[in-house]
Amino acid sequence: MNNATDTHVTVIGLGLMGQALARALLKAGHSTTVWNRTAAKADPLVAEGARLAPTLGDALKASPLTIICLTDYPALHELLDANDIDLGGTTLVNLTSGDSSQAREAARWAAQRGARYLDGALMAVPPVIGTADALILHSGPESDFEAHRPTLEALGTLSYLGADHGLAALYDVAGLAMMWSVLNAWLQGTALLRTAGVDAATYAPFARQMAAGVAEWLPGYAEQIDKGSFPAEVSALEGDARSMAHLIEESERVGVNAELPKLFKAMADRSIAAGHGGEQYPVLIEEFLKPRED
Repeated sequence: MNNATDTHVTVIGLGLMGQALARALLKAGHSTTVWNRTAAKADPLVAEGARLAPTLGDALKASPLTIICLTDYPALHELLDANDIDLGGTTLVNLTSGDSSQAREAARWAAQRGARYLDGALMAVPPVIGTADALILHSGPESDFEAHRPTLEALGTLSYLGADHGLAALYDVAGLAMMWSVLNAWLQGTALLRTAGVDAATYAPFARQMAAGVAEWLPGYAEQIDKGSFPAEVSALEGDARSMAHLIEESERVGVNAELPKLFKAMADRSIAAGHGGEQYPVLIEEFLKPRED
């Protein structure tokens, strides 16, 4: 973490996450100005040394760097457009959740008003902000990121992804896809084993071992995807589909919901029908790249 002091920064939006961001900056010794529509939310931070700006305009003028953490992008535009704020010379770091198109549009919107803009995503919960466990993604011009890295490092472990402003939002949802997929697969297995009297705590270590083992395949599978070549070095998709059928049959036999494995197999079956049954599992990327046809 950065221990520099006397760097001025503003935080706009004092929900639980915004308060955590401001508190981490204060702890690192940064002069921190805060603003929120409901001014009372700033009281604990003011008691800890933050300065409450009387207006939004004052908050933006107080620092060369402004971190914004609101509910969504429409709230950001509603707030700044409604107040007709001059953003000239300001660097905005937007940690508001949204999608990649909103991030790119916000970057264009900020540039039209003379501001520099970095988009970001918080892969963390408020209690870990300010620690190495808080992963914070950033995308936008690298020179702007590097200029403010010493201040932003007070918030957690930084990951700069590239100049495309939409990358942080895309990595965010890609991470969520991993999270929910792993959790749902674990829940499927837990449900199966519960029918035999095995509790979740007993199954969890085995599930963790399986997840870690699968994770080891990712670099090799990624190489196949990037090359567009899927030789069956370990197994062929048609063999995987037979295992999926077994998972479906077992789930239905013991009375466990089989929607998830049926989804797996439906995608595999489409790929096999397209002639990819003899190729390795990553060939399914071609199915994921297709929008669903209703």
